[in-house]
Amino acid sequence: MPPPVPDSGAVSTALSPTPRSTVGRHRERGATDRSALYDVLDHGLVCHLALVRDGAPVVLPTGYGRIGDTLYVHGSSGARWLRQDGIPACATVTHLDGIVYARSVFSFSMNYRSAVAHGTARLVTEEPERTDALRAIVEHLAPGSWDYARPPTRRELAATAVLALDLDEASVKVRTGPPADDPEDVSPEVWAGVVPLTGGFGAPVPDPHVPAGAPVPPHVTAR
Repeated sequence: MPPPVPDSGAVSTALSPTPRSTVGRHRERGATDRSALYDVLDHGLVCHLALVRDGAPVVLPTGYGRIGDTLYVHGSSGARWLRQDGIPACATVTHLDGIVYARSVFSFSMNYRSAVAHGTARLVTEEPERTDALRAIVEHLAPGSWDYARPPTRRELAATAVLALDLDEASVKVRTGPPADDPEDVSPEVWAGVVPLTGGFGAPVPDPHVPAGAPVPPHVTAR
């Protein structure tokens, strides 16, 4: 999993709910500490960015990076929506930790950790923020790679757009534990419980152009 990102620049230690970022149903699952938000984001790999494009809602899965209380995503500068500043957006990251089997189909559920951030995405054009954002995105996905691989050229940078979404308006929701069956449904004749979902990184597979027997860099094997 990606390593934690330094929290320099964080604006607070607590989440400050707004009407649209307040957990409604199952409020007991809502987290109030900002560290819970960082934990969900820092241990995820893909976020889903929702916005309105040409009058219709669009949800785009994408890589991301975090610096303090700002989430960064990138894409092709050829995409018209990525060249716009001040786009209303919503970003979500979800971890699925288990399938909850209940005695009643109504009580089936999932154990999960999810974060939702609302805000206005701004186009990042100034340095050093733009380069710092791209570095954060690369390092979040593949730690140690920014200094190992060739840096981007001017042409590659020109082909890349970066959007920033402040994390001031965000919520976190977490479910853990067994099924919440009604007492009248509890029966020794029906199995109930949780099937955990576990995952991890496999052994690195070298590119065909890598010489046979070449060692895998430490920053790759560290995962």
